Amino acid sequence: MSETLTLPVAVSADWLRDHRDQVVLVDSRWYLDGRSGRDAYRAGHLPGAVFTDVDTDLAAPASPGGGRHPLPDPEDFAAALGRLGIGDDAAVVVYDDAGGSVAARLVWLLRVLGTPAAILDGGLQAWDGPWEEGESTAAPAERTPLPWPSDRIADTDTVRAATGDRAALLLDARVYGRFTGEQPAPVDARPGHVPGARSAAWPDNLDGEGFLAAPETLRARFAALGADSAASITAYCGSGVTACHDLLALEHAGYTGARLYPGSWSRWGADTSLPVETGDPAGA
Repeated sequence: MSETLTLPVAVSADWLRDHRDQVVLVDSRWYLDGRSGRDAYRAGHLPGAVFTDVDTDLAAPASPGGGRHPLPDPEDFAAALGRLGIGDDAAVVVYDDAGGSVAARLVWLLRVLGTPAAILDGGLQAWDGPWEEGESTAAPAERTPLPWPSDRIADTDTVRAATGDRAALLLDARVYGRFTGEQPAPVDARPGHVPGARSAAWPDNLDGEGFLAAPETLRARFAALGADSAASITAYCGSGVTACHDLLALEHAGYTGARLYPGSWSRWGADTSLPVETGDPAGA
């Protein structure tokens, strides 16, 4: 495995076929409706792909103070990566069947720690075979625990302090109806969004065929939301998973240094002492 391999935020299926022996391939399917991603993986996955569980490998246990998917402890995350065969010198490609919205979590976590990682553009649907059933395992690898970079993570206090600050752009990656509160989800304690946030629904990062949109298209999208004049950009979603898709799209568009609010709406919305906004004042 090459120590010098560099990766963009997304690679094509053709690229993966040509570089398969240079990367660790990870299946990260997960479903908000409770279906088992592991069962879907066992029924058929890309050859040699290992499975990662969003709930246990890519998050600490849910808590009122951390939301549904807090960032995993660095020691626990390193141990999980080691079990998946992702060592210190690994390069990683991750896929799902949901437009990269789940795969983005692991990809972003790895990239902020300096590990080359990319989503498989188009996901499972872009792969035309062959397929493999059951479980694939990887040889354990040495993985050094690394702290989460403080400049790429925003906590609730930071987000609250920035509300009302026009220079602090806050992007909500959930679908538009959940942002406005018109399409409440059972997992949301309250409808609406963090006051002052802009809707940046993650599906709008894709083109009409389900691939990541071109950098210039995404640049125009985020510029229209205020990214060009922002002193800081922070993304959140329901629980810090699909927000990572916005963060990768921002990087693809040329924006650097954007932050994740891991607690996201599962943390903010559940705290009745925190203000909530409904509708879309900016859209209106």
